[in-house]
Amino acid sequence: MKKKVCKKCKIFVEGSECSVCKGTQFTMSWQGRLFILNNEKSLIAKKIQTPVAGEYAIKIR
Repeated sequence: MKKKVCKKCKIFVEGSECSVCKGTQFTMSWQGRLFILNNEKSLIAKKIQTPVAGEYAIKIR
């Protein structure tokens, strides 16, 4: 079963509200996963400007 992803910040969400941006718009149509373990040291996290470590979708529709 696919997980739902926040349309604004692309983080995987469990529940009815995004923990990062407090948004309520989600999609279940996504491709690829990106795991950020330490957003302060990760070059990829800086490039996508993620505020917190976590599991992110690479592409959403």
